[in-house]
Amino acid sequence: MFYGQGFGATGEAQAELCFNTSMSGYQEIMTDPSYAGQIVTFTFPHIGNTGVNPEDDETGDPVAAGMVVKWMPTQSSNWRAVQQLSEWLAARGRIAIGGIDTRRLTRAIRQQGAPHVAIAHNPEGVFDVAALVASARAFPGLTGLDLAKDVTCAQSYRWDEMRWAWPDGYKTQTNPRKKVVAIDYGAKRNILRCLASAGCEVTVLPATATKEEVLAHNPDGVFLSNGPGDPAATGKYAVPMIKGILDDTDLPIFGICLGHQMLALALGAKTIKMNHGHHGANHPVKELETGKVEITSMNHGFAVDGQTLPAGVVESHVSLFDGSNCGIRMTDRPVFSVQHHPEASPGPQDSFYLFERFVNNM
Repeated sequence: MFYGQGFGATGEAQAELCFNTSMSGYQEIMTDPSYAGQIVTFTFPHIGNTGVNPEDDETGDPVAAGMVVKWMPTQSSNWRAVQQLSEWLAARGRIAIGGIDTRRLTRAIRQQGAPHVAIAHNPEGVFDVAALVASARAFPGLTGLDLAKDVTCAQSYRWDEMRWAWPDGYKTQTNPRKKVVAIDYGAKRNILRCLASAGCEVTVLPATATKEEVLAHNPDGVFLSNGPGDPAATGKYAVPMIKGILDDTDLPIFGICLGHQMLALALGAKTIKMNHGHHGANHPVKELETGKVEITSMNHGFAVDGQTLPAGVVESHVSLFDGSNCGIRMTDRPVFSVQHHPEASPGPQDSFYLFERFVNNM
């Protein structure tokens, strides 16, 4: 039991608890669809001090079930802020708790694995502890859970907004060179912006799109997005589509995060649940062919088992924290994927070359 001070919405929620080591980007983290079914503990103590603004949302509303911080958010101070973090959370039904010993909580997660928890906020301070414990124990967990279907788009749409740049903000891609179909397993907006900035005309399709629906758009390449949940569960409908693209075409394919895991499963590899996953913006990843080390952003609780890669598929990137797989590529085709998030900017631009590589492949 951890007691703190509630802010944001009132009520209670149940989820898996993870921790994130990022020092900034809390708004992007809370709106990242990959955090569906999770409550995020922020190891950096000062969260909320730059407020929030609509330009930094990665999807329409927060997806993470709640947030845990060391210090209560102070009055925000940033020229781009349009709202306080607590007000933003309250308006969107997300519970947060401050005044928590996040070091102790993080140690518990690292040692025991990501636990199932309940978070409750009642301004009166009245809690049914036994019921909360029971609700946490009743949470089914993420293993075997297909969450992509909950966060994917309802129908296809076009995307032409490019990456934010000073002083104009977001500009529109008016002269695309290649047509890309992006499969939305929970896509972050900035991934789509990076594709547009690299010269792509992007059509986004729902996670359940079939091979026929993808090929009907006559794309030059197929992109597989990030997303939440167990890749084996999502793979039940995603893997046959990807296999169909691989078998019937020679189209370039690029996957990120869950898309990386979907591609690996389609190629015959396996995925595993990690003890506490990788969540943060300071993860060193090594590209094996060049020896280049990138500082990357990560958010995943499952990983591709690098020992299960079939013939014709090689490991391209590894984590320098624990040696886990962070990228694969086919040796004879323009098909590759990475576990980390090249659209995020911790390096700040260490990984943007992957989008250029995809376009060059096309």
